[in-house]
Amino acid sequence: MIGTVGPPVTTIEARLESVPEMGYDALSDTPRGEICLRGHTMFSGYYKRPSLTEEVFSDGWFHTGDIGEWQSNGTMKIIDRKKNIFKLSQGEYVAVEVLERAYLQSPLVASVWVYGNSFESFLVAVAVPERQALEEWAAANSKAGDFAELCADPKARTYVRDQLNQTGKKLGLRGFEMLKAVYLEPVPFSIEKDLVTPTFKLKRPQLLKYYKDRVDQMYKDAKEGRAAP
Repeated sequence: MIGTVGPPVTTIEARLESVPEMGYDALSDTPRGEICLRGHTMFSGYYKRPSLTEEVFSDGWFHTGDIGEWQSNGTMKIIDRKKNIFKLSQGEYVAVEVLERAYLQSPLVASVWVYGNSFESFLVAVAVPERQALEEWAAANSKAGDFAELCADPKARTYVRDQLNQTGKKLGLRGFEMLKAVYLEPVPFSIEKDLVTPTFKLKRPQLLKYYKDRVDQMYKDAKEGRAAP
């Protein structure tokens, strides 16, 4: 059992759930997927964090966020992490899908991907704006240019960020769940670019790889107090 977390204890049921956006199949010859647990000895939820509790429990199963691989001897090996819940540098846990659902209630954006580096204390995002909404803002603020040029405008990015944070505050998000910087992407996240699944779920590892330079720049510029180019 060296290199594994051993088999499930007798009071706990364990199963794997496929994570297609990360390439893990719980029904393959070597089963891999998110480790899900249930049993009477499981904890009932996060203290005073109902949204986070709702995020990790489904049909009585606790979704750990860990990617496991069943071994032939019945033990489990942890091989990866499903990055839907992560911890920022100051210790706050972030349920990223909860935040994305909140920010998507803003009429300004069609899609949004929220990211937090565990070595940083704040969040950034890549958002695909609603074209008409952004063009209306541009007209009201005497901004010229096509859609891509508007997305590249630092004032447009600041405006969208502030509006998203305003939406978040109305929905009860806390300070560390607000966005420090937003990059506006004029082209929708697509299956062709491998950024979403066929059901349009975000493929987070692929998004991070695709936008890594943008993310790094947002962190750098946010810490220096200026908008990312």
